[in-house]
Amino acid sequence: MPKTASSRGTAPEVPRTRVLVVGGGYVGMYTALRLQQKLKPELRSGRTEIVVVTPDPYMTYQPFLPEAAAGSISPRHVVVPLRRVLGRCRVIVGEVKSVDHSKRTATFTTLATEEEGTGAVEITYDELVLAPGSVSRTLPVPGLADHGIGFKTVEEAIGLRNHVIEQLDIASSTRDPAIRDAALTFVFVGGGYAGVEALGELEDMARYAAGYYHNVTADDLKWILVEASDRILPEVGEEMGRYTVSELRRRNIDVRLRTRLESCEDRVAVLDDGSRFPTRTVVWTAGVKPHPVLAATDLPRNERGRLKCTAQLAVDGAPHAWGAGDAAAVPDITAGEEGKECAPNAQHAVRQARVLGDNIAASLRGEPLTDYAHEYAGSVASLGLHKGVAHVYGRRLKGYPAWFMHRVYHLSRVPTVNRKARVLSEWILSGLFKREIVSLGSLERPRAEFELAAGETRPAALRRTRRGTRRGRPDRTGELPSSTGV
Repeated sequence: MPKTASSRGTAPEVPRTRVLVVGGGYVGMYTALRLQQKLKPELRSGRTEIVVVTPDPYMTYQPFLPEAAAGSISPRHVVVPLRRVLGRCRVIVGEVKSVDHSKRTATFTTLATEEEGTGAVEITYDELVLAPGSVSRTLPVPGLADHGIGFKTVEEAIGLRNHVIEQLDIASSTRDPAIRDAALTFVFVGGGYAGVEALGELEDMARYAAGYYHNVTADDLKWILVEASDRILPEVGEEMGRYTVSELRRRNIDVRLRTRLESCEDRVAVLDDGSRFPTRTVVWTAGVKPHPVLAATDLPRNERGRLKCTAQLAVDGAPHAWGAGDAAAVPDITAGEEGKECAPNAQHAVRQARVLGDNIAASLRGEPLTDYAHEYAGSVASLGLHKGVAHVYGRRLKGYPAWFMHRVYHLSRVPTVNRKARVLSEWILSGLFKREIVSLGSLERPRAEFELAAGETRPAALRRTRRGTRRGRPDRTGELPSSTGV
């Protein structure tokens, strides 16, 4: 008679609990990191598995994007490699397409899916953390899809830096006044953090770079900020918002409040006040919206498309599903106002992730859950080198003190000691040496030179790249390749 597993003395296989984390941003990375710490015995024994599915193998620390665009920080130090940080997790670089929570399944594609020809991959889970974040909220503005530039990823930040320096090259080399004027006009749409900080840092960088051109001066540059509401940077308070407007205008930046972009077709920015600006640069930072994957789930959402969550960060009415950050509508129990939700910002996302990790671990162990409660401490914003505004714990700062607080705060918040040390060393070096003013637009088409040497017949797009952006300049039409990544 053959021996059974129990008669041989081996233990029966223990069912494995799989926690699926969708997204590798603030919430995704910090939640998985917290679960690594809280579930060490379960992970070591194999009773629990954490799977992170994310489109990129890194987390982007977005508050540093403006400084990366200005060249103060290397792009590699703005991102945190997930595989290094999440050593006990299984990281899959892929994009989740749909979630069927009633069956506890999710489908996703990977970089190899198209090569394999097998279609989307299905994965089962026991606990779901849905944290895909947000995407840029665009409007049906004519020409925006063709000419607009976003500012939400490190690729967009570095692409924008290259693009701005390329415009200085165009203005310096052209004999056509119309082309020169369009190249030196930069339009930013959106007066929130992303728009104001990106504009402030890039204007500072371009003003410095103009000093190295024999026929372009800082006064030749035209910067325009378009905001639909009557104020900018609402997070820092009304008084600091007014100061920011005054500071930007003092730097000859045209701030247009209560104004909207109506069109940017044919590379002409048309505002609803009748103004028209020929420009090669339209940067769109007018807000965000929840990631589209939320609509491909059977989980409850509110009228804005965000997950309906409880104060314990569980999806309301959907057991074993959790959410936080930009994708979740989390009640703010510290506000003392019914129906008030936590703002979708990094400050809440990082703190929610820690509570979320603790609650998932507690749920798996049958322990009580805790509510997320955090009073908003305030905000800091950089307006360029040695310039900033801050409203923290009721105190208002501006100029150098606010800029210094901005750097100290974000240095303390950027993940891992490795990144902290690298960012700090770059700040020290940038204080000792001059700024870098090099455009590396050729990185967008690294094979263009080799294909030319090989004598291949190239399609029009590649010929255009060879003619223009290979040496850091757009072609005669002013078009840049669709990808601005590095």
